[in-house]
Amino acid sequence: MLIAEFAARLRDSRALVFFTGAGISTESGVPDFRSPGGVWTKYQPVLFQDFLAGEAARVQHWQLKKATYELFKTVKPNVGHYAICEFEQRGQLLGLITQNIDGLHKIAGTSEAKLVELHGTDRLVTCLTCAKAYQPADIYEKWHEGLAIPTCDVCGGFLKSANVSFGQSMPVEAMQRAQLWSEQADIFVVVGSSLQVQPAASFPVIAKRSGALLAIVNRDPTPLDDLADFVHNGAIGDFFSRLRGCRSTVK
Repeated sequence: MLIAEFAARLRDSRALVFFTGAGISTESGVPDFRSPGGVWTKYQPVLFQDFLAGEAARVQHWQLKKATYELFKTVKPNVGHYAICEFEQRGQLLGLITQNIDGLHKIAGTSEAKLVELHGTDRLVTCLTCAKAYQPADIYEKWHEGLAIPTCDVCGGFLKSANVSFGQSMPVEAMQRAQLWSEQADIFVVVGSSLQVQPAASFPVIAKRSGALLAIVNRDPTPLDDLADFVHNGAIGDFFSRLRGCRSTVK
């Protein structure tokens, strides 16, 4: 399928689902945490069980999240984030499922009603005991290594970035919404995901088996390329710019 044909199919979609991964945000300056220069090359991710069990692990978590906080203060959405918003504005977007914790889709304008952040977000800090939410600036601007780990001012519980850590349960409601959208999609578009992380990588398969046209837009090949109806390997921003240029996408 050529890009012009895919653009024509998009034009007629009324139940479009996007599924995004780290690749859509690298063009905003958010490095894949696993890649050279990524945060995980300096700080190892902390298992949730270790966070609960020991002060040293909690300190490590806060060092990591302080670093990502400083990064996320400077990054902004790019053409890919805004292009997805345009589908919502035209009434075509059933839902956006993202693996990313950078909050850029929300900043770009995707509504909460249309957004599932499967792995949570680094744009909030929450209490693990009473669930009180805090703005990151209220926590990170006051904390540095050597200080006591922040705790909840209501119940004294541990505070943690609102992302889903390794070993932490996936959010039930988010998983249910993502599955429902995958089953209802007429077109399911993967953008910037290597499709290596489960259970998130199962949603494109669910969509395809439910009758959706499956498209994969990613810099590198993925394990599901053979299942897809349309595959584009290359820069994501360039893809969306070309998509915008196809006359068949103009309503």
